[in-house]
Amino acid sequence: MGTAAGAGALRLPGLHGYAVEFSPYCPGRVACAAAQYYGMAGCGTLAVLEQNEAGIVLLRSFDWNDGLFDVTWSENNENMLITCSGDGSLQIWDMAKTKGPLQVYKEHTLEAYSVDWSQTRGEQLVVSGSWDQTAKLWDPAVGKSLCTFKGHEAVIYSTIWSPHIPGCFASASG
Repeated sequence: MGTAAGAGALRLPGLHGYAVEFSPYCPGRVACAAAQYYGMAGCGTLAVLEQNEAGIVLLRSFDWNDGLFDVTWSENNENMLITCSGDGSLQIWDMAKTKGPLQVYKEHTLEAYSVDWSQTRGEQLVVSGSWDQTAKLWDPAVGKSLCTFKGHEAVIYSTIWSPHIPGCFASASG
């Protein structure tokens, strides 16, 4: 993490970072999705880090049985995060719990590579993108996808909600 005043680093041995996202609630807190062996094999870790006067510290970490490629914070609960992984699943984590995940959604047929939580606090929706060429819309309270979007001709690398238009997301593919 870096600021105009300086930068800091924390190494997670044996892991390669794939995504990082600042907490919308706690300044200086970030979540990092990581994978072993460049995401081609091995496990993944969700690491939650915080920068304070002592430097960067690891607040909590959670392990998953496949590489984690993206992470997003809940917009209505400072302790909730969602990751996506190489086994095609999404995982919901609660930082207030010592073990996890709370829920696992497994509907993508190939690697889930992107996940984003809607920034509109009135609707708690998540969008994911996968190498199976689909984007899926989720409501974490429902426990399954609400809709599957098809149309990409290659793997989806990124999905993101509009911060200005409720219910609108974009996706990018190869």
